Amino acid sequence: MNIIVLGAGAAGLIAAGQAAAEGAQVTVIEKNDRPGRKLLITGKGRCNITNTEQMPDFLKHIPGNGQFLYSSLSRFGNNDLINFLNELGLETKIERGGRVFPVSDKAEDVVKTLTSFCLSQDVKFKYDLSAEEIVTEQGKVTAVRCANGSLHECDAAIIATGGASYPGTGSTGDGYEIARRLGHTVTPLKPALVPLETKEEWVKGLQGLSLKNVEVTVSHNGKKQISEFGEMIFTHFGLSGPIILTVSRTIVPLLDKDKGVTLKLDLKPALSEEQLDARVQRDFNKYARKQFQNSLDELLPKSMIPVIVKLSGIKPDKPVHQVTREERLKLVELFKSLTITITKPRSLKEAIVTAGGVSIKEINPKTMESKLVKGLYFAGEVVDVDAYTGGFNLQAAFSMGYVAGISAATSG
Repeated sequence: MNIIVLGAGAAGLIAAGQAAAEGAQVTVIEKNDRPGRKLLITGKGRCNITNTEQMPDFLKHIPGNGQFLYSSLSRFGNNDLINFLNELGLETKIERGGRVFPVSDKAEDVVKTLTSFCLSQDVKFKYDLSAEEIVTEQGKVTAVRCANGSLHECDAAIIATGGASYPGTGSTGDGYEIARRLGHTVTPLKPALVPLETKEEWVKGLQGLSLKNVEVTVSHNGKKQISEFGEMIFTHFGLSGPIILTVSRTIVPLLDKDKGVTLKLDLKPALSEEQLDARVQRDFNKYARKQFQNSLDELLPKSMIPVIVKLSGIKPDKPVHQVTREERLKLVELFKSLTITITKPRSLKEAIVTAGGVSIKEINPKTMESKLVKGLYFAGEVVDVDAYTGGFNLQAAFSMGYVAGISAATSG
């Protein structure tokens, strides 16, 4: 079998290597000058390869058509991926939340490992080349035509071109257009894991402040939707960080309906209101002679104190021993439910993952082959599948790539 893989990302590299290991002649066409451009920036450059969560719980972390992956995850799951990379010489480690990283903390080591695997199987790479069209005859793939006019004959083609997020890495949505031309449905593209813009100006004033061990709860028109515990960061436009990216997957579709989305931030989730009130009273007793604005150093990050003081409505220079019980309880409530209004997500360009893509109804989940065109396969973010942060998206890409590669090589 002569196979062409479009894209040298996570899905493309594993698909190419596995297809070649099955005896196929494989060529990877990549528009960048090197492989794995998006892989290099995942996990803040550390590459969160997968997650140790076991099936079926693993699928609960894939809100975008997770059930479609049941077959490919069964064939090549997280343990299979870890063993595969370990055997190739890449040591891995498990961190908080079951997230798996290379021991070296370098995404480039993951890219090198996968590329070396491909080269060891005689995969050919053509860089700085953009695939433009897949040529078919009588409903079967026969060649790939590139933007420079060159034609590359093949028995099968695997589209692993990525989504439309982080276009600077080369994922500019080319695969969607190629699929559309072949009659495939592409569901609407939206940012899945994406920072959020906020209405309140004080949020933007905290730019750069990172909070750990906090909880956010999202509500839509007064109804609770989702809660997440962990780390977040304030930015010049609003909010970002791991828990914000996770809840954004729920928020973006709600914002399509209307703007009634609020986020309540609990700065002290480990304490009940009663426990927090006792803690505040303890600090107030300790700093009884100080001004209110100078009594919160042990409870809040320095840059956040002026914000909370202002929102509390208590005069900054009021002596602590004069703060009323009512004022103190309002302060406690502020700590437990600091309300922020979400106005919109940042653009698709800033999203970590694209929601939407080639419709799963038109792809065979057991082989990743198109139901419309013989010899056409899909893998990775180009497919309408998306997950939360924590290594789930990359595992999805690797699993789809593995199945697509082996299926394409053995279908002839």
